[in-house]
Amino acid sequence: MILGLIMREMEKINIDTMFLGPKSENQDFFMEALSYLMEDHIQWRRDFHPHDNEFITPERKNTKSFVDTQNNIKDVLVKLSEKLKESSVPWFSPRYLGHMVTDLLMPATLGYMAGILYNPNNCSYEAAPITSAFELEVGLDLATMLGYDPKKAWGHITSGGTVANFEAIWLARNLKSIPLAVKEIKPELLKSDDDWVLLNMETEEVLDLISLLKEKGILEKVLDVSVRSKGISKNLGKLLVPKTRHYCWNKVLDIFGIGRDNLITVPVQDNYRMNITELNKIIKELADKKIPILGLVSVVGSTEEGSVDRVDEVVKLRNKYKKKGINFYYHIDAAYGGYARTLFVDSENNFIKYDKLSEIFYEESDIKTNYACPSLNVYNAFKAMPNADSITIDCHKLGYIPYPAGAIALKDKRILALLDYSAAYVDSDSDPAVIGPYIMEGSKPGASACAVWCAHKTLPLNVTGYGKLIARTIEASSSFFVGLNTMMPFVAINGKAYIAAPLTKPDTNVIIFVFNELGNTSLKNMNTLNEKIYNECSYVSGSLYNKPFITSKTILSKEEYDNTPKSFLNKLNISESEFDDIKEIFVLRAAIMTPFFADQKNFLDYWGEFIEVMKTVVAS
Repeated sequence: MILGLIMREMEKINIDTMFLGPKSENQDFFMEALSYLMEDHIQWRRDFHPHDNEFITPERKNTKSFVDTQNNIKDVLVKLSEKLKESSVPWFSPRYLGHMVTDLLMPATLGYMAGILYNPNNCSYEAAPITSAFELEVGLDLATMLGYDPKKAWGHITSGGTVANFEAIWLARNLKSIPLAVKEIKPELLKSDDDWVLLNMETEEVLDLISLLKEKGILEKVLDVSVRSKGISKNLGKLLVPKTRHYCWNKVLDIFGIGRDNLITVPVQDNYRMNITELNKIIKELADKKIPILGLVSVVGSTEEGSVDRVDEVVKLRNKYKKKGINFYYHIDAAYGGYARTLFVDSENNFIKYDKLSEIFYEESDIKTNYACPSLNVYNAFKAMPNADSITIDCHKLGYIPYPAGAIALKDKRILALLDYSAAYVDSDSDPAVIGPYIMEGSKPGASACAVWCAHKTLPLNVTGYGKLIARTIEASSSFFVGLNTMMPFVAINGKAYIAAPLTKPDTNVIIFVFNELGNTSLKNMNTLNEKIYNECSYVSGSLYNKPFITSKTILSKEEYDNTPKSFLNKLNISESEFDDIKEIFVLRAAIMTPFFADQKNFLDYWGEFIEVMKTVVAS
């Protein structure tokens, strides 16, 4: 019965209506909606004290300077439009196989355009009463979708995943210092006065302590001697991140005074997920040396490979060390992959059983092959996400929402007490939607909140909405993977044969791949070939309008990944010693976010053209 209800709801949403379309197929609806929003805003201005006189009179409009100035504005806008069309990346097209951006959700785009006319500043409820409420509403939407208890959780929109990750470490740093500060102010509230024990208190235990401090009215005194006021006077521990981390984690330790020397990168496996065995060794070694762990970060949707760390295995390991008195803050960087959790959530926010997914994806949805259903390992990782203390999720990635719209969700809003910075002119105790005191940013656009709010209202955060959309992209990326993996050598126009190879089976919808001349065993030559392909299929050379396909690239370096990339070279019959000498592999990277490849006819048409293009490019 539940499955039937899910599928009936799925039938109510047609994904094709959600986008302007690669060829502006939905332009009539878009223009109608845009016209309504603009006219409604114009009328809003007129309706505010309608008896007030007009300030810009017809006489003023008829002056030469007025007309000339308007004409100049038109000329500037025409030039702007020309430059944007000439040099912007056509991410809306299925021919774009590059970065993590594609066609935007039409309701989100329209919502942003509407919101920006009202120019709300979500730093202050006074300056943005409705959009501040929108921001907290969508923050709680995301927290609930990610598995948190909506009665306890909190979330908000950031400018992007980097700021969200910064806020997570801001929380972890401040939290870690609280027990030490309590020892200085009110030691009788602690079970132990041993610094090692205090630096290993679990998150919930410290939050309970914060609640007690507030109850006794001494939280501010404790904060005054914590790291928040005194700075870092004691090593609060190491931050553990996988080698697939985003580059912002190097910045965060610098900016927060923790020091980049306290960053430990955990090796990854051949599938580019965090190596749990190596993680266990690192934690054990730190515990044996009595070096505390400030925090641990897992990645759900790495920016290079789209890989999903085994969150469930990390949680097991965390619980194992908890029994030994070793605790640390746990954050998940799901900036890219967070919205993919909608694949597994039903309309009642229940996590769907794995054996039901195939029925949903294969039989009754518009997905016609068996590629869209994620593996059991990926499923279990997403299921375990609510065990994290905080989660980063980017609305402007798999949320298909205009920039800037990242977000962070917190498991327990009591932790906000560590961040409270109020300004008398910004907030007051009577404000029902206060955001400013708890975030890193100051002024922030309420228009972003409008965009996310509209998206969530039209495309639910479950398998009937976003899940259906993301399933289509996973279907498309899986078809691309199968094509690369099974493609027979093709003969290019130079008469030479070439093969293609994907790095690994994608956990999400990101594909890393290379082309190589059949029989070539030189890594240098393969790198040169793929760099040439990238140059011909990117902004590097010529107009983007002349590119039949557009892709991106990345580097798998020995410095970042140690010896993990060697297994990839084995597939290509290239000696591991080549990697020791060259120390990097130049690879092509495609985030296949377009939902329009899920149709097998469309995919096969574009795939055939893609191969024909490669036959020319590799021989150029």
